[in-house]
Amino acid sequence: QVQLVESGGGLVQAGGSLKLSCVASGYIGRINQMGWYRQALGKQREMVARMPSTGSTNYADSVKGRFTISRDNAKNTVYLQMNSLKPEDTAVYYCNAQIVLTGASHELDYWGQGAQVTVSS
Repeated sequence: QVQLVESGGGLVQAGGSLKLSCVASGYIGRINQMGWYRQALGKQREMVARMPSTGSTNYADSVKGRFTISRDNAKNTVYLQMNSLKPEDTAVYYCNAQIVLTGASHELDYWGQGAQVTVSS
């Protein structure tokens, strides 16, 4: 029905930058909120940034001022620009989207497969 495919993860030194991308495809009627979550080894998944179709974005306190979320609605794509990366940012980053399928009336929650981001000190 719907797939979210992430790209852009990798290994970077502390202080460096990476940009994650996530493309949604399938029987998409409308995409409401899109966002990024992360899960470090041995920890719970946490919200990093999320962006509704209209309105203001939300960021985790730990990434404010360093990460920027953006969307290209024409391409069903969400991005996460990560600057001034720290070793504690190391995690698997997951794309999330709340999507109303074509012909449907309610939204469903979809997740990408995850992208590893590793920040070395």
